[in-house]
Amino acid sequence: MDLQRTIETAITETTGQPFGPARRGGAGGGCINDAFTLDDGQRRFFVKTNDAAGAELFETEADALRELAAAEALRIPRPITQGTQAGQAFLVLEYIDLSGRGDNAGYRRLGEGLAALHQVCAGAHGWHRDNFIGATPQPNGWDDDWPRFFRERRLRHQLRLAAERGAGRRVVAAGERLADGLQGLFASYSPHPSLLHGDLWGGNAAFSGDGAPVIYDPATYYGDRETDLAMSELFGGFPSAFHEGYDAIWPRDPGYAVRRDLSQLYHVLNHFNLFGGMYLSQSQRLIDRLLAEIGG
Repeated sequence: MDLQRTIETAITETTGQPFGPARRGGAGGGCINDAFTLDDGQRRFFVKTNDAAGAELFETEADALRELAAAEALRIPRPITQGTQAGQAFLVLEYIDLSGRGDNAGYRRLGEGLAALHQVCAGAHGWHRDNFIGATPQPNGWDDDWPRFFRERRLRHQLRLAAERGAGRRVVAAGERLADGLQGLFASYSPHPSLLHGDLWGGNAAFSGDGAPVIYDPATYYGDRETDLAMSELFGGFPSAFHEGYDAIWPRDPGYAVRRDLSQLYHVLNHFNLFGGMYLSQSQRLIDRLLAEIGG
């Protein structure tokens, strides 16, 4: 049985409604997975595929989407089914028409919805399973201390990967000094373990045809809400209406502007570990600024 037939059968069995034969359509894919739509004239679904080694990535993504959807704060594509066939893994999601352009009102709703999502809290930082940030493993063991969680499961984890990739001693040593002095950035700030999207940049948010904000491709865990906000300012960022909407529901802490560099460092280091290039020098600049703040 070929992959498409396997997917059609899985959709039929999961939904209890016959699906197929379907026409395959184009869809915007990312740098990790292939993506397409399947439409049998009655229903349409969004499908991601990868080699079979990507099955765990799809399992954790589906789990994260369900957790985000349960918060009822923003529109989330529902996972339908997943599986493997002939050396390939697949994940089938609800199809959402993302033709909305996103005006100021839409971005304000996105900010408000993110603040509502962040108000869903756990008893500690982490998640019930490890997952991925892009294609990079992301450890999520529970810890009730955020600076310690970030130091060990975020910063030092990425520094170890960067050293293996050839980042060089200067960046890694400076990063370790930052890790040692991290508590200095949290002297008067103790964040709640908020439900996070985990990878909220402009490419992982859009608007449905009726203008509702939609978020997807998560790297979910519970942690400092500032990490989502900091990521939202990387790689182009969102317009001011987004931040205004967020602050209207849950204003940012006055120290956010400094700690933003720390949250962004995690993602910039991860981009170096995935793609190399200019992200190493960007990582060094962020580390140097943070060390200056803590007198490192």
